[in-house]
Amino acid sequence: MTPRAGMLIAAGALVAGTVTVLPAAPAGAGEPAPRPFPPLIWTGCATKAYPKLQCATVKAPLNHDDPAGRTVTLALTRIPHTAKTFQGPLLVNPGGPGGSGRGMAGYVAASLPPKVAAEYDVIGFDPRGVGKSEPALDCKPGHFAPVRPDSVPDGAEGERLAVERAQDFAAACGKKYADVLPYIDTVSTARDLDVIRRALGAQKINYLGYSYGTYLGAVYARLHPDRVRRMALDSVVNPHGVWYEDNIAQDFAFDTRHKDFMAWVARQDAVYKLGTDPAAVEAAWYRMRDALRSKPAGGKVGPGELEDTFLPGGYYNGYWPRLAGAFSAYVNDADPAPLTEAYERYGEADAAADNGYSVYTSVQCRDAAWPRDWSVWRKDSWDVHAKAPFSTWNNAWYNAPCAFWPVDSLTPPDVSNDQVPPVLILQATDDAATPYEGGVALHRLMRGSSLVVEEGGGNHGVTFGGNTCLDDHLADYLATGEVPRGQDGAEVDAVCAALPEPKPAPLTRSAGAPAEPSGSVLHGFLGHVR
Repeated sequence: MTPRAGMLIAAGALVAGTVTVLPAAPAGAGEPAPRPFPPLIWTGCATKAYPKLQCATVKAPLNHDDPAGRTVTLALTRIPHTAKTFQGPLLVNPGGPGGSGRGMAGYVAASLPPKVAAEYDVIGFDPRGVGKSEPALDCKPGHFAPVRPDSVPDGAEGERLAVERAQDFAAACGKKYADVLPYIDTVSTARDLDVIRRALGAQKINYLGYSYGTYLGAVYARLHPDRVRRMALDSVVNPHGVWYEDNIAQDFAFDTRHKDFMAWVARQDAVYKLGTDPAAVEAAWYRMRDALRSKPAGGKVGPGELEDTFLPGGYYNGYWPRLAGAFSAYVNDADPAPLTEAYERYGEADAAADNGYSVYTSVQCRDAAWPRDWSVWRKDSWDVHAKAPFSTWNNAWYNAPCAFWPVDSLTPPDVSNDQVPPVLILQATDDAATPYEGGVALHRLMRGSSLVVEEGGGNHGVTFGGNTCLDDHLADYLATGEVPRGQDGAEVDAVCAALPEPKPAPLTRSAGAPAEPSGSVLHGFLGHVR
């Protein structure tokens, strides 16, 4: 899944038994000679929130196997270290694929304990194709403009129109970026990380990646284990499912998380007055969805837009009070205005979302094989929808361009690793975007890694979200390089309790929108991430 209105996260498809074995030896052997780098020129680009922020750009080969050929420009940001002790650059990535990371340097530096942040140059970057990097992809502006046809096909004609829409998007990407699409993929982006490392003059990098950024980090570590100093991975993509199978796993996980939200609304019946039975509350939500088919709220929130609006609640439960208030106002007061406002806040796509989606599809469709026979998608989607109806078809159409992508797919790399230094993995047990199994799988693949679990947590991107236990593990690791170790034979090395559920706060026309608690690094930064 991926964001309509903000950014995107990872999900996907792996053909069983096919892996590309990336070299796990010191880079340089057998690689084309890299071009020399002039010193980076950092200029002030301060914001009110981050007055010390600096910006720079670096060029990387479009095709890393042709280092003297055409280049792309990567946009970087930095919060420089201030302590006498310098632990090197800390590259940070928010996920996607398609997520802009330039804003993360300031956010992460401000969120870490000052003593730890002061010892690093915190480096944000827009990956190739994204944001301020050049070229920035935008295959078909306005692809998500409301009101879209209902995501759940209503007969053969509705399905045909939706398939044509996915074909049109894929064709638009191929027409506009035919010379670029073969090089928009995770391995190329991982090789860009090494370009950034060399441009920074560093022998090794430290890395903090979220969501899809965990997969990007794992690929880099496989390519260059000797160039990793420390690596923390938060909310982990399952490398065994890249990318088709991971998306199906998301469909089930988001449906479960949506039911968690419905149960929470039922427990707050005194506020939202939607009933005390979670199943009845959920039935009311689907009746609302049905009603929006014939009369979209505010002329722009139909069934698909409703799903886009409520999907962020699966990423972060701090959104639940506002979403529940909009739900209640529509059902109980026949007032669509709060629902429209919630859509504009969480689900509506803008130019950044168009760019993010273009990169998301470009990376995921190129990274791994997807079914090219639409009948496979149809059967799988109806089968999953029967058990998990919340967002299965919405997600299918989000990824459907991959069935028609104009560039052949690559084979996913093997990211198993017995050479990288200890890696810190952080994972919530009830994360919907990157289900728990992904954290366990990568932990098993990366020898010497440490798995820290938020027991009962359902948010995505668990550090810097108010859980001091998780934040302390991350800060201690970045400060010392030491990871927690469980008892012999234990799968999990440390456990943190989940934060309490959000408190209800009804959305009313008179009182205005409820305030939202500060969330993880992904909340508010990416908005609607996938």
